[in-house]
Amino acid sequence: MNSDVKNVARGTFSETKIDDGFFVLTYQNENIYTEVIERAIDSSFIQFHFCLKGSSKFIFNEGRYALDILEENSLLLYNPQRDLPIHLELNPNSWLVSVLISIKKFHSLFSQEADYITFLSDDNKDKKYYKDGKISPSMAIVLTQLIHYNLNQSIKNLYFKGKAYELLSLYFNRSEDANIEHCPFLVDETNVIKIRKAKDIIIARMAEPPSLQELADEIGLNLKKLKEGFKQIYGDSVFSFLFDYKMEVARKLLESGEHNVNEVGLKVGYSTSSHFIAAFKKKYGTTPKKYLMSLTS
Repeated sequence: MNSDVKNVARGTFSETKIDDGFFVLTYQNENIYTEVIERAIDSSFIQFHFCLKGSSKFIFNEGRYALDILEENSLLLYNPQRDLPIHLELNPNSWLVSVLISIKKFHSLFSQEADYITFLSDDNKDKKYYKDGKISPSMAIVLTQLIHYNLNQSIKNLYFKGKAYELLSLYFNRSEDANIEHCPFLVDETNVIKIRKAKDIIIARMAEPPSLQELADEIGLNLKKLKEGFKQIYGDSVFSFLFDYKMEVARKLLESGEHNVNEVGLKVGYSTSSHFIAAFKKKYGTTPKKYLMSLTS
């Protein structure tokens, strides 16, 4: 199994190795066309797929069989009799997180209570297993944190490891009403949806974003819950998240070579090039011009 990281114009596929036989894959397709992603996986692996946004389709047996996975749904796949390589058709504006874990590694996680996991029982251990389900609000928070990881790269592996274990524990939680003790108001799924809407609004209007109060009014949530919830889900304040997003858009626009520095600054909401240059330097430690020069050197 090989690690792979790909970045395309407005889509990202990233793979993080957590441990031997344990991987987390994140996919974001912000394009207007479907992206196809392929990855070899042998029969010793259990696959967990979580569609956070949009929809996707898994193709098997050279196109003879397909499984759809829709927004806020999960899919568990395991077949010890044959390999199930990933052939994924990721629809436009879709986000997906996959956890791949070998049966050996997985057994070790549940060694004290393996009978609880139905497909690990003696009767089932050699059978193929398929299960779909809904993503709970608590799982959605962890998945979004994985998609929007923006901490120092040196701790990415540790962060993803913690989140992957948290995600699996929530998936197999015996209680059907798993809650979020450290942020009780997010137990209400409508609040999670409102905060996702807030994120969509600031991205859509990044050049002229609403104030926090205007944003709170627009999504129908009070200011305190907006700020606390946004931080909980996306790991950052509203405007710090927006700043990082704008700088990433700016970087990609510069790389495209279709716009000059001033045009890029205007597109992401800076009325003067000096303000844009200062913001870009704050984020990347270099000016837009020097960044472009580094790409061609």
